Amino acid sequence: MEKLKIAIQKSGRLSEKSLDVIAETGINLNNGSRKLISLASNFPLEILFLRDDDIPQYVADGVADAGIVGENVMMESGNQLEILERLGFARCRLSLAVPKSVNYAGPQHFAGKRIATSYPNVLQAWLSEKNILAEIHVINGSVEIATGIGLADAIFDIVSSGSTLISNGLKEVEKVLDSEAILLASPLMNSRKKEIIGEFLFRIRTVLASRNNKYILLNAPNKNLNKIINLLPGMKSPTVLPLALEGWSSVHSVVNENDFWQVIEKLRSYGAEGILVIPIEKMIV
Repeated sequence: MEKLKIAIQKSGRLSEKSLDVIAETGINLNNGSRKLISLASNFPLEILFLRDDDIPQYVADGVADAGIVGENVMMESGNQLEILERLGFARCRLSLAVPKSVNYAGPQHFAGKRIATSYPNVLQAWLSEKNILAEIHVINGSVEIATGIGLADAIFDIVSSGSTLISNGLKEVEKVLDSEAILLASPLMNSRKKEIIGEFLFRIRTVLASRNNKYILLNAPNKNLNKIINLLPGMKSPTVLPLALEGWSSVHSVVNENDFWQVIEKLRSYGAEGILVIPIEKMIV
C-alpha cells in the first residue's frame, strides 16, 4: 500500500511538537529508535527524521511528500514550496540586533557594517531590498556572541523572547521575518498521495481548531442578549436556551483562545454570569 512520507526535524522542540500534533490526530507511530523512519500502524504514513536544513530540499526533490519545518528554514533554503498549513507552534522571528550602546537611526545604519548570521540568504534579500551594502559573516551557532568578541557590528538571528539578546548586551532593531512551523507539500506527489495528504490535513486542521478555541457556556440577561450574541458568533451562531428564571437565557458558543480574556471582560460588563470555559478535544470545521 502506498504511504505518504512526511519529513520532520529529528530532534528538538519543533520535532516534539510535530509528533504531538500527529499523535492528536489519532495516528499511531512506531517510533523505535527514531533514527530515520517511523511507520504508522493505522494510517498510510511514514515519518522521516532529518536535519531541519535538509527538509525543504527533500520535499522539493520528492524524496519526502511533505515536511514540517520552520518557515525561516524554508526561506533560507530558497525553495518556494506550497505551504499547506501554518501550524501555530515554534513561533519566532528573524531580526537584526546591535549592541545596546549603539544609537540606531534606521536600516541605513547597516551600510558598510559587518553582520553575523546563520541565515545569509534571508539577510541578503532584505539588504538588497533596502539597497544596503554590508559584509555578511556566516556563523553556525552562538551568533549572539559575535559583537562581543569583535567579529561583527551586528547580528541577524532567531528571536523568541529576546532574553538571549539582552543577556549578550544586544537590542533588537529590525524585524525581517515572522516564522512558525509550517506543513510543506512536494510538487511531485501523485494523485493517490494527494488524497492521503488531504485526509491528513483534515485531521491536522481539526486538532489545530480544537487547540485554538474554547467552548463557553454562560447565563445572560435577555436585555443584553443581542450584544452577547454579537460578541460570541461561534462557528455559525451561538446556541441560546431560555432559563427557568424569567429574563435570562443560557448561551453556548466557541471563543478563540487569542481573544479569550478580552471577550470575558466584555461578557462580564454585559452582565453575563456563571461563565464556564471548557477545552475542546476535537473540532470539525
